[in-house]
Amino acid sequence: MNPRLDQPLRLGTRRSKLAMSQSGHVADAVRAITGRPVELVEITTYGDVSREHLAQIGGTGVFVTALRDALLRGEVDFAVHSLKDLPTSQPEELVIAAMPLREDPRDALVARDGLTFEQLPDGARIGTGSPRRTAQLNHYALALGKRIETVAIRGNVDTRIGFVRDGELDAVVLAAAGLNRIGRSAEATDHLSVDNVLPAPGQGALAVECLASDAELIAALGKLDDPNTRAAVTAERSLLATLEAGCSAPVGAYADLLTDGQVVNEMRLRGVVGTLDGSTLVQLSTTGPVPQSYDEAMALGRELADEMLAKGAAGLMGERSL
Repeated sequence: MNPRLDQPLRLGTRRSKLAMSQSGHVADAVRAITGRPVELVEITTYGDVSREHLAQIGGTGVFVTALRDALLRGEVDFAVHSLKDLPTSQPEELVIAAMPLREDPRDALVARDGLTFEQLPDGARIGTGSPRRTAQLNHYALALGKRIETVAIRGNVDTRIGFVRDGELDAVVLAAAGLNRIGRSAEATDHLSVDNVLPAPGQGALAVECLASDAELIAALGKLDDPNTRAAVTAERSLLATLEAGCSAPVGAYADLLTDGQVVNEMRLRGVVGTLDGSTLVQLSTTGPVPQSYDEAMALGRELADEMLAKGAAGLMGERSL
């Protein structure tokens, strides 16, 4: 018998309720695949303890660095990240061994009195910590002939929804995937269509990361990988990287698979960059064959980003302040 089979695999995770929930789902799947026990190792990241807004502390990597350091020090065997938190550059020593099937990528609205976004009154106060959401929500409101006030907020799901329950805000916007993973999807009063608000690149997807040198673990974790999810989010993140924008920039991207009956035959990639007041958006899309390799997915994202840059996207990304 392999002596390693009795040794628990150590899964590094952030301490938040959402992170623990999504890591728990991955742990269950890895136990089933490997037959080995999996224990969660809770790690506090800079993004968890800082009270500053993400745009001010740099956004990119603030929830990831401590987990990656623990991997490199050998304190954990693998880690689970929300993919949208990962920087677009990948360290050579680490590999994303699996991107499991993506959850709902959309943004969800939690509003007072069960209101949808279109039912919100003129001047409604909406909480979000995301410049991407700020830009697109303002644009959406303008298209409906009204204005909203976006309010910069931080905190976990309870804290954010609490602003609405306490009457401080009319609504908050959260990732639908997060609400689903902690069993609170019923609290969403509206799901924002990707036709109106594009999600963050990789939103709703997870990344399972381990040492690039651990071939046995890479092979086991690889059984959790969903090729269509990987192709889609790779294209989205390539667009983000080409625009040279971190997760604190007002960039949205979403790749979806187009089917003909039961056959997936094409992928459509959409990208958006906007001014925070919503007055100007550069929004483009491209459709082509489903990428069959990492390089093809990267090329799809680069090509669309180059088109966006040619349309003036770079000038819109200069805005970093909330």
